[in-house]
Amino acid sequence: MKYCMWALVLMSMAPNLLAAQNGLDSVQEDPLDRQVLEIAKDLRCAVCQNQPVAESNADLAKDMRKVIREQLQAGKTREQIVDYFVARYGDYVLMKPPADRAGLPLWLAPPLVLAVLAVGGWLFMRRRTRQTATPAPVLSEEDRARVRAARNQQES
Repeated sequence: MKYCMWALVLMSMAPNLLAAQNGLDSVQEDPLDRQVLEIAKDLRCAVCQNQPVAESNADLAKDMRKVIREQLQAGKTREQIVDYFVARYGDYVLMKPPADRAGLPLWLAPPLVLAVLAVGGWLFMRRRTRQTATPAPVLSEEDRARVRAARNQQES
């Protein structure tokens, strides 16, 4: 009985699976869409926080993708399109800002901070390891006698 039930379930699903497979085969990708997304992944959305235009759902990102598409249809190259957005929004619009002019501090700051922290940590550890513990004070004969008396009291 169980096997008949499973057979009925599988037979009822088979037409749906075949229709889904046929639907997937007929989908074709537009080469222009791929070019738009390749350019859009290198551009930062101006209203989102560090999100590429290709992944953003903001209205501005949609408009930027539309502009990219229009410029590709007009025959412009990738560099011309990127230059258009840089001229409009500045170097901030690039996901990887250039390492010259205003972008130079963005590239130099992390290694400099890391170097300063490493040197500071090294100096701190060096100073800590050079410090010696203060020697224990020397006990006088009177103090030693009191210690012996205290030990003798504990033993008895």
